[in-house]
Amino acid sequence: MSARAVQRLTLENNLRMALKNNEFVLYYQPQVTAQEQNITGVEALIRWQHPELGLIPPSDFIPLLEETGLIIEVGDWIMETACQQLKVWVQAGYTDLSMSINVSGHQFHNQKFYSRMVELTEKHGITASQIELEITESILMDKQKKTLENINKLDLYGFRIAIDDFGTGYSSLSYLQRFRVDTLKIDRSFISDIIRNPDDAAITSAVIAMAHSLKLNIVAEGVETPQQLSFLQQQNCQLIQGYFFSHPLNAKDMTQLLSNGIQ
Repeated sequence: MSARAVQRLTLENNLRMALKNNEFVLYYQPQVTAQEQNITGVEALIRWQHPELGLIPPSDFIPLLEETGLIIEVGDWIMETACQQLKVWVQAGYTDLSMSINVSGHQFHNQKFYSRMVELTEKHGITASQIELEITESILMDKQKKTLENINKLDLYGFRIAIDDFGTGYSSLSYLQRFRVDTLKIDRSFISDIIRNPDDAAITSAVIAMAHSLKLNIVAEGVETPQQLSFLQQQNCQLIQGYFFSHPLNAKDMTQLLSNGIQ
């Protein structure tokens, strides 16, 4: 227990220094139309470029950021950096590109979150409709009155809201009626086995059909094979995201991909 406590304290101190020393970096994964395979947006994904350990994936440090409250500072850095990069791409001619940004519960319920998002769009000269804020089902169900107020304000200003990892959280779908959301992102756990598992295929098909009925956008995450793509095309899934098209890329490589298009 003592060793684990020391390890945790060391990691926490390293995270604080990482923010101060600019060790965090954003990678971008394209979101592609299923039929035409055109890039319409990117999702900003944080990585930690540790000076000794190399590139550390978010699963290894995001939980600690949440626990310690550092996610507020790091989350603000993500939003600032993502908006700044989107401005660069818009100025380069990619005016229809959207930027998806993951938002934690701590950020979303912070009283300054809305004003900060408005400030960032004005600062970088981008429109709110180009930003899609990804939140989980658990965030929707927490502090529901306050959440409803926040979503309504964001929606009225023009920001788009996506429900990330859809299907892995609360089973009640009533929130789709109550909250103004724009996009459902089907969790990769369903996509990974849609070819072999009839249940996963049925759930994925049902979510896509429901999204169409509710006039919501739909994104399938974790697409890795041509068979998965073909299935999703047959179900009229709008957008695809996953290694089949591209791993997350740094800003330079993502710019090159935008220039060349999906091969």
